[in-house]
Amino acid sequence: MSALQPSPADAPPQLWAGLDLSDPALHAEHDLTEVWRTLRAERPVHWQSARHGRPGFWVVTRHDDVSAVYRDARTFRSDRGNVLDTLLAGGDSAGGSMLAVTDGARHARLRAALMKSFSPRALDGVVRSVRTATRGLLEDALERGTCDFAQDVAARIPLRAICDLLDVPDADRGEILALTSAALGSEHADAGPDEAWLARNDILLYFADLAARRRAEPGDDVISVLAACRPGGLPLTDEEIVLNCYSLILGGDETTRLSMIGGVEALLAHPEQWRRLRSGEVTTRSAVEEVLRWTTPALHAGRTAAVDVTLRGRSIAAGDIVTVWNASANFDERVFDRPGRFDLSRTPNKHMSFAYGSHFCLGAYLARVEIETLLDGLRTLVAEMEATGPSSPVYSNFLSGSARLPLSWSRV
Repeated sequence: MSALQPSPADAPPQLWAGLDLSDPALHAEHDLTEVWRTLRAERPVHWQSARHGRPGFWVVTRHDDVSAVYRDARTFRSDRGNVLDTLLAGGDSAGGSMLAVTDGARHARLRAALMKSFSPRALDGVVRSVRTATRGLLEDALERGTCDFAQDVAARIPLRAICDLLDVPDADRGEILALTSAALGSEHADAGPDEAWLARNDILLYFADLAARRRAEPGDDVISVLAACRPGGLPLTDEEIVLNCYSLILGGDETTRLSMIGGVEALLAHPEQWRRLRSGEVTTRSAVEEVLRWTTPALHAGRTAAVDVTLRGRSIAAGDIVTVWNASANFDERVFDRPGRFDLSRTPNKHMSFAYGSHFCLGAYLARVEIETLLDGLRTLVAEMEATGPSSPVYSNFLSGSARLPLSWSRV
């Protein structure tokens, strides 16, 4: 949740008149708590009309409705795209090729093949590497006394894990981080679409070269698994391998990194919860789930209605863009007691940060391990910490969080 106060334009009752949920600055610069609360209460299935030459779309905000859309993959399809910008631009060219934007039997077969690489047993070596690296990063930063937590710690943990899975050479990992950060968001309000487009293409080119090498010399990494995969009896094309690498690197890096940064921001803002974590009064397992709910790094997911359907009394036409907003569902007072309270012992905690249904996040187990390892390192190694400057928000209508977080801290 943003520390920024809502502007008059954010306040009810006529908040939707000029509301543009596709605007990255709206999410980066304003606290939308009242926007989501009012939409849930008064317009839980809201139509944002066409503007700026782009089509309109449905905005679904209640937890029950968000989970219903996620569950019904036949009615609300992903194969035209699963994020708002792509859908508003006419659809995703990777539809049917990349797991995240594939539906039906092909999605099930491809997911089943990849799940073998994301099971707890298969990830044992990656998890050990993450735990060693996390402690080392924290100890190095504590030795210096100051750091940019976002860049010096959080950026390196999920990147290491997903690059281990894909067996990306160490020398290339800094470049991959820079590209993934630019592909889905920016630190600047005036960033244009060309920067993101170039970053996405550079990622694709990089993995095209890496995939060609793995076809020639396969190993036990995920790229080699994709190269050997035969969903429906046919091998994946080079393009399909590259697109799925692209999806995994973005999904495995950005959202977990932003949850880590947001989690530390929340601990700084709520010293009582930091005390409870350090003392062992709350478990790191429950703390992970609350960090994921509170930060909600993926603001929304996009779908396309396959048929005419009615949702909460609103008539949605086949072909309409439907967006479900995790950022609202995770604070729905119908599901969460005092949702505006950061509570590391919250249970149950049925957040939507990993989506739901057939497109539930493939890397959820690994993301939880990474965040839990970080929280455990913080509670055992860090005595005190404080922000030494303002954080820097990510400008995106899909990702939520901060790109920079300067800290000073001391060791236990």
